[in-house]
Amino acid sequence: MNGYNFTLAGVELVALASGALFAPSKSWLCVSDLHLGKSERRARIGDPPLPPYETRDTLTRLEVDLKTTRATTVICLGDSFDDALAAQALPDEEKLWIAAMQAGRRWVWIEGNHDPGPLELGGAHMNELPLPPLTFRHIAQSGQSGEVSGHYHPKVTLRPRGRPVTRPAFLVDSDRIIMPAYGTYTGGLRSSDPILSTLMRPEALAILTGPVPQAVPMPR
Repeated sequence: MNGYNFTLAGVELVALASGALFAPSKSWLCVSDLHLGKSERRARIGDPPLPPYETRDTLTRLEVDLKTTRATTVICLGDSFDDALAAQALPDEEKLWIAAMQAGRRWVWIEGNHDPGPLELGGAHMNELPLPPLTFRHIAQSGQSGEVSGHYHPKVTLRPRGRPVTRPAFLVDSDRIIMPAYGTYTGGLRSSDPILSTLMRPEALAILTGPVPQAVPMPR
């Protein structure tokens, strides 16, 4: 399995190359900020159009992660759709695709700031999910320990051989994880942004996604 192994609150976790988080002993797979339907929403509100392929690309990668990990619980950590109307506009073929991935698994949609959770799709819908010693929610809360959250879409730029390379990244310290965005068309917030520097401890790591996940001290 292509990933970076670490622990939070005593739970063994793997930051996968794709941007998903896997707990092997619990059989949990967590993904954050899918933002499915972003191209549909942009077209609907009159923004410059994007090629309408991001939902299929994101679901393809999720299906691969499910087959690789054989996870029995899936936690979608908020902003699964770009807005509530994007969830309703999802083509039937893609709704059936999601239903097929849900079959035989516990599937939890966490409420995000972009969407209340796709209520017409299967699975449980929750504001946050406590699975002690961890708690899964969309936006980090200062002072919380054992927390897994998303929302900020952290990214990190490295300069190997002088050439900048920017990748989505997990931010990890002894209290929390802030997940990278999993969606194909999502942007990102640099790890040096003050809000992320405030949330993360000085010793925090950034685990870069990509072909070979790489852990570095979190750039500030």
